[in-house]
Amino acid sequence: MRILLLAVLIILNSCTVHRINKSLTNSDVFDQGHLGFMLVDPGKDKVLVDINSDKYFIPASNTKLFTFYTSYTILGDSLVNGLNYLEKEDSLIFWGTGDPSLLHPDLKNRRAVDFLKSQDKKLYLLDNFDQVSAFGSGWSWDWYNAYYAAERSSMPIYGDIVRFAKSKGDSTFSIYPTRFGTSMELAEPIGNVSSSFRRDYKENKFTYFLTSEALDKSFETDIPFITSTDFTAQLLSEETGKEINVIKISKYFSEEPKKLLTASADSIYSQMMKISDNFLAEQLLLLVSDQLDNKLNSTDAIAYAKENLFSDLPDEPIWVDGSGLSSKNMFTPRTIIALLGKIRGEIPLEKIKAYFPAGGESGTIRNWYPADEGQPPYIYAKTGTLSMSNALSGYLLTKSGKILHFSCLMNNYVISATELKNELTKVLYYIHDKY
Repeated sequence: MRILLLAVLIILNSCTVHRINKSLTNSDVFDQGHLGFMLVDPGKDKVLVDINSDKYFIPASNTKLFTFYTSYTILGDSLVNGLNYLEKEDSLIFWGTGDPSLLHPDLKNRRAVDFLKSQDKKLYLLDNFDQVSAFGSGWSWDWYNAYYAAERSSMPIYGDIVRFAKSKGDSTFSIYPTRFGTSMELAEPIGNVSSSFRRDYKENKFTYFLTSEALDKSFETDIPFITSTDFTAQLLSEETGKEINVIKISKYFSEEPKKLLTASADSIYSQMMKISDNFLAEQLLLLVSDQLDNKLNSTDAIAYAKENLFSDLPDEPIWVDGSGLSSKNMFTPRTIIALLGKIRGEIPLEKIKAYFPAGGESGTIRNWYPADEGQPPYIYAKTGTLSMSNALSGYLLTKSGKILHFSCLMNNYVISATELKNELTKVLYYIHDKY
């Protein structure tokens, strides 16, 4: 009887896997581009579905899975180093570590500002801004006004963005930080757009317009500002009420600095993963670099991770930035599957659920892949979106109690992302329901 029951279960599972394969390979939607899909049952160490898993795809923000694992492994989940500093007689010399939390509109960390404000020494900002390029390799120049491409810097402040926000019922909008209010100019409406906030390409000058329709609604718009050592020193002086001078004395970098712990790494990981925050991802790699050798170089951080953390992956990651904004990044589905296995093996599931977007509930998939009414989410996964590139990789919880690992990379589709997500929803729910 047991042998017969086992045979029946094997047949049923085989039929289910066959139908999953068929739903992917015989789809009029997925057939319109290049699809890579892999589904694994780690409990049985068994590959259930394998479609082009050895082919390289542009992963978009699935790149953040690699940034997350690298950061979690090197930085841990407690406090990050927010400031390097040296004390020299009557002077305090400090420089940035890449910490993105300083007065960030969401993270709201004031630790470094309060530390500088409490000093009775003369304050000097040691210039290490030239260690960090504002934009990553392969980024587009015309993203300068886009919230998703805030400038990278050695010492970010306010998240390197200006936030314009309005609650429903308010008569006007707020500006954070408020000091940028003096840089605003009213512009003429353009076309049918109800509101617009823009920054000049070369200066921190902003224009805006709001129609009466926009004034009746709530909104939140983030626009990057141009960073520099001198401007950061000026902003810090305004916040601390103290004179801060910039110095360029490279010999100080060779000394072992004291370190000021600031923000919770946990809070940075969660925000970066849930809303796919590109700025936080880029800055995390700089924090990793600082932790490794007191320098800020995301390329070095990636090289270290590839050699020491990812040498066991099936295919070498073609990895150039922390966020996935660059189309030069390329990974294979089976490499992402291997990474998901490493994450599961080293991070408790409840923590993974706290970091990853949850289908129908939170983050970038709060409106996608919903569970049955009254049931908890069954998808915990990282999204990825670029022009003609969509991705979703993570963990799928089945009704039978299994936790499956999956990676879906979709490139060169000219149809809408909505069509792809709708089709993928059918496949993932079938797996959840039947396997």
